[in-house]
Amino acid sequence: MDPTTDNAGNTGDPGTARASLEALRAEIAKAVVGQDPAVTGLVVALLCRGHVLLEGVPGVAKTLLVRALASALELDTKRVQFTPDLMPSDVTGSLVYDTRTAEFSFQPGPVFTNLLLADEINRTPPKTQSSLLEAMEERQVTVDGTPRPLPEPFLVAATQNPVEYEGTYPLPEAQLDRFLLKLTIPLPSRQDEINVLTRHAEGFNPRDLHAAGVRPVAGPADLEAARAAVAKTTISPEITAYVVDICRATRESPSLTLGVSPRGATALLAAARAWAWLTGRDYVIPDDVKALALPALRHRVQLRPEAEMEGVTADSVINAILTHVPVPR
Repeated sequence: MDPTTDNAGNTGDPGTARASLEALRAEIAKAVVGQDPAVTGLVVALLCRGHVLLEGVPGVAKTLLVRALASALELDTKRVQFTPDLMPSDVTGSLVYDTRTAEFSFQPGPVFTNLLLADEINRTPPKTQSSLLEAMEERQVTVDGTPRPLPEPFLVAATQNPVEYEGTYPLPEAQLDRFLLKLTIPLPSRQDEINVLTRHAEGFNPRDLHAAGVRPVAGPADLEAARAAVAKTTISPEITAYVVDICRATRESPSLTLGVSPRGATALLAAARAWAWLTGRDYVIPDDVKALALPALRHRVQLRPEAEMEGVTADSVINAILTHVPVPR
């Protein structure tokens, strides 16, 4: 095989890469109905080498969405069901004694994959949650003092239920900050729900994506070409200042006890850059920043208790800031 061609038959040309990534929506729509914003967010995260937190009530296809993305991108994927008794070694791997050689050998955990689905991440204690910190930030796992690099690309897609608090362990701010985007998965519209039920009545099996017709439309070569093209997308000084002004405004908001850190500002700029490239431009405009502001910032701020009691949400605070921060011309 030509080394510049991936298994999906794509050459890694930037123009081809954009077309292939745009085709993801149609491919994933064969399995998941009406979740285009979440699909786009996952693609943006892949382009930025970031991670995604998916929040939604049970039954809105969070797991199916990640599995469909992995199938359409021809990526290796593994799933970990986070439970109260899950140990860090169950995620990262551990040293196993080999009786034949009388030596310890490393047995890789499920984190050694391209796309890790961390299902219900807030159901496991902080000790196990934190086992993902090094993997998410450093792209490696250290066991017995030896660092072991993770495959490339590598993305953690974690899910959590926003309404269930019994037996859960909220993610600490330090770990939330490691996620590039927090995507909320809403309940489907009436028509979308009708379409879902119609598909199931016609024999759709969410456990068999191959039978549903989901096929690889992009591969690692496309992803690398796309990342290289995103890195060349122009960001003007005015756009950089606009992102900084938005993030600084969160630190001054009377409704928040915790504003967005510089890491959050970097994440917003990177996500806006990827979105600009996906929409066919080689430069970033203020609308790109606005489009990614909520998913890039909502999990990086903390509401004051009194504001929360009054019904204020992180999204409403950020939207108000976007309204008041001057937009560059």
